[in-house]
Amino acid sequence: MAGRIIILLILILILAGGGILWFDYLNVIDAKTTLAPLYKFIGKEGRTGEELGPDDFLNLDAERLAMRLEAEALRELDMDKREDEITSKIAELEQMAQELEERQKALDEMENSINDMLLSAENKERNVEGISQWLTNMQPERAVAIITAMNDQNAIDVLRKTDEVAQRDGTGSLVPYWLQLMAATPEGAARAAELQRKMVASSP
Repeated sequence: MAGRIIILLILILILAGGGILWFDYLNVIDAKTTLAPLYKFIGKEGRTGEELGPDDFLNLDAERLAMRLEAEALRELDMDKREDEITSKIAELEQMAQELEERQKALDEMENSINDMLLSAENKERNVEGISQWLTNMQPERAVAIITAMNDQNAIDVLRKTDEVAQRDGTGSLVPYWLQLMAATPEGAARAAELQRKMVASSP
C-alpha cells in the first residue's frame, strides 16, 4: 500500500512538472525564472531576466503614437530641407537678376555714350574709329547688341569704319561675323539685311 502511494506521488510530481514546463513553453506562466536554480542543477540554463510588472507590457497605442511622431519628425526635417533649398534657389535667382540688371544698365550707359559721340559733329570721324576699335575689342555678342541699338546711319558708319581699319591693318574684319550674329533671330535678320542693303546702296 505504501509503495502505491509513493508511485502515485511520483506520477503526480511528474505530471505537475510537465504541466509547468508546458505552460512555460506557451508563455502562460514564467517558470524558468523561478526554477532557474533547478535548471542549473540539471545542467541547463534558466531564465534570469527580471520579471515584467503589469505596467511593463507592450502598449500598442503608445507604440503606434511613437511611430507616428517619428514619421512626423522625419517629414518636418524633409520639409525644412526643401524649404532651405527653395530659399537658396530664390537667393541665387535674385542675384542673377541683379547681375543682369547691372549688365543692362552698363550696356545702356555704353550705348548712350556711343550715341553722344556719334551725335557730335566735331571730330566725328575720329569718334567713329574709336567706337569701331572699342567694339572690335569686346565680346562679339555685346558688340552686336550695341550696333543693333544704333540707328541705321550710325551703324553703317561704324561697320564701314571697321572694314576700313581691318583693310588698313591687314587683318580680318569682324563685320561679316557681326551681321551673322545679328541675323540669328528673325528681327535681327531683317535688320542685318536692311543694313547690308543700305551699305551697298550708299557705297561710293
